[in-house]
Amino acid sequence: MNRRYLANALRALSMDAIERAKSGHPGMPMGMADIAEVLWNDYLKHSPQNPGWVDRDRFVLSNGHGSMLLYSLLHLSGYAVTLDEIKRFRQLDSATPGHPEFGETPGVEATTGPLGQGLANAVGMALAEKVLAARFNQEDISIVDHHTYVFVGDGCLMEGISHEACSLAGTWGLGKLIVIYDDNRISIDGDVNGWFTDDTPNRFRAYGWEVLAEVDGHNTVQIKAAIELARKSLDRPTLICCRTKIGWGAPGKEGSQACHGTPLGKEEVERTRENIGWFHPPFTIPKGVYRHWDAVAKGLQAETQWQAKFDRYRVRYPRLASEFERRMVRELPNYWDSFIQQTISEANSKAQSLATRKASQEALHACTQVLPELIGGSADLAESNLTLCPNSKPITRQDPNGNYIHFGVREFAMSAITNGLALHAGFIPFCATFLIFSEYARNALRMAALMKLPSIFVLTHDSVALGEDGPTHQPVEQIASLRLIPGMSVWRPADSVESTVAWQQAIEHPKGPTALLFSRQGVPHISRTKHQLRQIRFGAYVLRDCAIAPEAIVIATGSEVSIALQAWEALTEKGIQVRLISMPSTTVFDTQDEAYKEQLLPRHVTNRVVVEAGVSRGWEKYAGQEGRIIGIDAFGKSAPGPVLQQHFGITVEAIVREVESCTRHRTGPKKRAKILQIV
Repeated sequence: MNRRYLANALRALSMDAIERAKSGHPGMPMGMADIAEVLWNDYLKHSPQNPGWVDRDRFVLSNGHGSMLLYSLLHLSGYAVTLDEIKRFRQLDSATPGHPEFGETPGVEATTGPLGQGLANAVGMALAEKVLAARFNQEDISIVDHHTYVFVGDGCLMEGISHEACSLAGTWGLGKLIVIYDDNRISIDGDVNGWFTDDTPNRFRAYGWEVLAEVDGHNTVQIKAAIELARKSLDRPTLICCRTKIGWGAPGKEGSQACHGTPLGKEEVERTRENIGWFHPPFTIPKGVYRHWDAVAKGLQAETQWQAKFDRYRVRYPRLASEFERRMVRELPNYWDSFIQQTISEANSKAQSLATRKASQEALHACTQVLPELIGGSADLAESNLTLCPNSKPITRQDPNGNYIHFGVREFAMSAITNGLALHAGFIPFCATFLIFSEYARNALRMAALMKLPSIFVLTHDSVALGEDGPTHQPVEQIASLRLIPGMSVWRPADSVESTVAWQQAIEHPKGPTALLFSRQGVPHISRTKHQLRQIRFGAYVLRDCAIAPEAIVIATGSEVSIALQAWEALTEKGIQVRLISMPSTTVFDTQDEAYKEQLLPRHVTNRVVVEAGVSRGWEKYAGQEGRIIGIDAFGKSAPGPVLQQHFGITVEAIVREVESCTRHRTGPKKRAKILQIV
């Protein structure tokens, strides 16, 4: 069957669905249809009946606004994306949302739409393939052998994250990463020559990529030849620059921004049908076209051949086969529970006073000894984040069989690449920077939560107490803002024991990301009972209690817990009945049942004082109307950490004063939460 006719099926489905929805982006699907047809019919190794087959090629649509291209590909090739779902494009709870969403549509490898991030995710996927291959492939049998293909547009390559991620891809020599650039020179505002004049081919050559430029994106012979060459480049990634026309085939809108993000319109759709020779009613695909597109049989054959190879591998390398299977389904080893409980117990018995970033390093080191799938690194801050461990082995171009990644100063790409590692499977990935620079990575953290990925974000230097670097480096609003991300588990531990539990909870949290916030300054060890050790995982627990019913409750997090403990001791000596709550994770505590919450924070105890070295907003939920919040609602200053804690009122004296004040006036008129702050 004529290849252009097969590609026109993609164009027809895309423009029909967008027209029906009265919303969408027809230009990219129509412009990249010829490229997609060659890639999916001639090269992509996948199994529509088993979208999660571990050795499939990964296909990422980084320019995710062209989602109807992907949905059309999935439908025609045999995935469980029905014609009815195509008709429900962009409708509530359909399997065809406006941008591709991982976990919502079978065959979608990543949630894309924020331009450039799909490309960075794909770099993580290709890195995962290379590291797994180095770890598990043997001279006689290779069980990890697949490509990662990415579609990108002008917008993806304008975004700074593309520079960060593609530089790393070249450094790592990711030869199985093939990026196809839709070089149509049009974006929402029109011809990009007014704002995007980069020499893109030479830019990528400078990164160490193979570049195939000036490929006609509507000439299937040229497209096929370019992909063939790209697949032969095993020591470096490839960029294929395809010159295309946005909205190809639409006689009145082809080549114009008019078809970028707006339906073609009924008349233009009819004119396009006639122009491309597609004489079928809307949403009608001839049976012959379905037969040519159907990839089910070919996919089952490829999967069956791989399974036979893996069965041979299992016989020859049973230990490796078992380990590979465990890691690819994200199961922890059966000895994990006993190991981590022993590690927590040892941290409690050591009674070490450490910065929690140092406690994090010790916990990470312990975990990497039993979890080879733990992989990650830092944005050029390894000696500050303390993510390097004695058994860390850097991943390099020449030797990818490692567990540590030097990301360089690239927070955004680092976080999106970490998400790509998580999407691929086979790893528990983490990355690290200062908490303040989570701002550079913010959208990737949000995307991790949106995709429910088990990415771990290590964020150190978590308050003004880091000291002399000043307000540019001192986080104030960042803790609260991370807690606002739906699905993000945020831990701010008080000492080495809580730090170890925080790592445990991050590793055991398979359906969402975790942010681990650690201090630069040292904090004292806090002794705990076995019962308290078990309760840390609930996100909040009673650290110290009173002999009778509490008159007041003090809630603290992170490095402020030790300050609050001193205040509790002083108040107890004065005969004031105070309960001290350590709340390392408000996000986890919020998921507990009402009985546990009431047990810790009885409603009738309205005299409450919350202390955290960050913005006060959000703590009203726990302080209540009559509570007091000791926080910092101003930017920091350059001075030693202890001086700043005194300056901002994060002190024992301030806590004692507020508890005494609220207990003295507990029988007075109700008042709104008082926020103590320096402004």
